[in-house]
Amino acid sequence: MVLMLLLWAVTASSERLVFTTAWTAQAQFAGYYVAQEKGFFSKLGLDVVIQHPSLTSSAFQRLQTDQCDAANFSLMSAIDFISQGIPLVNIFQESMNSSNILVSRWCMNPIEMKGKKVAIFNSDPNYLLMAMSRREKLDYEWVPFTSGINVFLSGAVDATMVVSYNEYYELLQAGFQMPEEYLYRFSEHEYNIQENGIYVKRDYFLTHQNTISKFVMACRRGWEWAAAHPDEALEIVMKYVNQNHIQTNRALQKLMLKEVLRLQIDRDSKMREFRVREDMVKLASQLMFESGLIKRQVTYKEVVGMWNVE
Repeated sequence: MVLMLLLWAVTASSERLVFTTAWTAQAQFAGYYVAQEKGFFSKLGLDVVIQHPSLTSSAFQRLQTDQCDAANFSLMSAIDFISQGIPLVNIFQESMNSSNILVSRWCMNPIEMKGKKVAIFNSDPNYLLMAMSRREKLDYEWVPFTSGINVFLSGAVDATMVVSYNEYYELLQAGFQMPEEYLYRFSEHEYNIQENGIYVKRDYFLTHQNTISKFVMACRRGWEWAAAHPDEALEIVMKYVNQNHIQTNRALQKLMLKEVLRLQIDRDSKMREFRVREDMVKLASQLMFESGLIKRQVTYKEVVGMWNVE
């Protein structure tokens, strides 16, 4: 009875935070699952609810309609939203490098495939690919698709965008040969831009500083633990995968976790920093503005909530 009362008291005093990941349950979010399962959130007095989006309700849409307090999406998406006057603040950055790869279907260099059909996700605009296409004057014809690699494998398109931690491995598992000369790795050119981070609305950022600090601390600890214990982290990931009835396999999730952890290492410091880089915000904003994807450039201070800093 005493134990039950103590548990009730802890729960009653916990600060609730609802967090939406960028996509369905997978190893891309291992650090957050670890923080939940290992009690890193609860030990700091947080009652964190991890939810996943759907094809009809994205992470941003849930944040915008107050279905969650924090949401996971790309830096370039955030820049687009902020440029439209939607006040967002990055509180945690899980990616330090671009995972984007453009894969050719017909043994051609993607950068030489002017006017060809390229498959892109219709649920999340690939600002980086669109900006690169316009900058390099490639004039690709966009073919939107929902998910998977079947559109590409069927030969319906000439190239497709993949990420190095997911569809790239799916293509390998499907037996598709991908010589390096037929791949365009954005991180190896002038387009290495950070990807997913966690964002909150500006008013939430201003009124929940203590909650945010605890949440960020636990997220960081979760990712660091996952990096130090990848096999155990994979077991936790598979628990969430199975609970959410996701069609995948352990081999793919293991590869995904390894690659996601690699992408977290900053190229300069060789460390996991979990921060937005000012130079990458500047590059992303410039590329998007010059290619007409946004009407004004967004500053680093806007992205990290430093509006009053001169």
